[in-house]
Amino acid sequence: MSDNHRVFITGLGIVSPLGLDAKSTWSGMVSGRSGIDFITAFDTDGFDTSFAGEVKGFNPEDYLDRKEARRMDRFAQLAAVAAQEACRDAQLTRESLDPYRVGVIIGSGIGGIITLSQQFEVLSQRGPKRVTPFLIPMMLADMASAQVSMVTGSMGANYCLVSSCSSGADALGQGWEMVRRGQEDVVLAGGSEAPVYPIAVAGFNALRALSRHNENPQNASRPFDVNRDGFVMGEGSAVLVLESQESAERRGVPLLAELRGYGATSDAHHLTEPSPTGESAANAMIQALDNAGIKPGQVDYINAHGTSTPLNDRQETKAIKLALGDDAYRVPISSTKSMTGHLLGAGGALEAAICVLAMRDGKIPPTINLQEPDSDCDLNYTPHIAVDQKVSVAMSNSFGFGGHNSVLVFTDPREIE
Repeated sequence: MSDNHRVFITGLGIVSPLGLDAKSTWSGMVSGRSGIDFITAFDTDGFDTSFAGEVKGFNPEDYLDRKEARRMDRFAQLAAVAAQEACRDAQLTRESLDPYRVGVIIGSGIGGIITLSQQFEVLSQRGPKRVTPFLIPMMLADMASAQVSMVTGSMGANYCLVSSCSSGADALGQGWEMVRRGQEDVVLAGGSEAPVYPIAVAGFNALRALSRHNENPQNASRPFDVNRDGFVMGEGSAVLVLESQESAERRGVPLLAELRGYGATSDAHHLTEPSPTGESAANAMIQALDNAGIKPGQVDYINAHGTSTPLNDRQETKAIKLALGDDAYRVPISSTKSMTGHLLGAGGALEAAICVLAMRDGKIPPTINLQEPDSDCDLNYTPHIAVDQKVSVAMSNSFGFGGHNSVLVFTDPREIE
């Protein structure tokens, strides 16, 4: 590595459709459980899609001050709770570090869309004077990062990164760069999204991007299957503690993984469709591996973007083959979106956390619902059942509307120097 500071993961927090913390999410994932069901947040009568990956049983007041929680959009609440768990996991307290050396980067694709939609209704039905004064500070996409900084006392750089469904991965990549160059000792990085609301579901339905397998929601997200018909929307948050080697050693905390490489490219092709060649996505993978000093033959696991859309899964398969060559057929791959749905801007952060947990436990989560593989998707997608296997190098792929391609490479600090 060319820079002075190595960057380690020392803690992580997750709130997802599979559970309200990292432990329950990971347990559900390795057991192949689906967190997708019929939508309860609103009446779906008249909608083409009636299901999503909702976070179930989440009461923000169980974790946050009641008054403050009511001044946060749901996406910010989810981020604040995930960040608190990540800090506990990393044994990170306000007293253990200089607060000005702790940064926050939380990505979000669409920010406070629930609050914005609700206040449009207030405006149209009750007039402008009834719009809440908290509309702006609840809807802005940077308010997840702002709230995380406040609940954790982090006073370093604090901002939101928006790159559609690559947002969470790019937040981690930029946090990695900040710690590497010595700007921060610690960065709380990740993503958060709460899009399960009528306008978002209607919008993605209008794009014909969402699955319409309404008869069986648990089977609707079927990445790489010939009968896939669109992604399943999900909500949640994941936050990882990125920490310099010097800081982690000074605090004497365990190292869960090393974030070793990051690559990002653009398709420059289409607003919503991936490039048909797969070359730019492959280039992001190659960049990440090169930055990490890792050869394709060393990769033990890939968490695929794997959205369950006809175009993405085919093009991602093509890109993996371009990037890894013959090793593409050897490497176990899984799309955990088959169980959580697609968390949009939080997806890359959640899947990065999954790579870290796979490395910790030597367990590769499955791709469920893969009943009839597409002939164009002919790699090892770990169908149905988790596999026990040592993971020393893991790669996480994230691709987004607008042609964003973002790839992260993690290594086991106990194995790879």
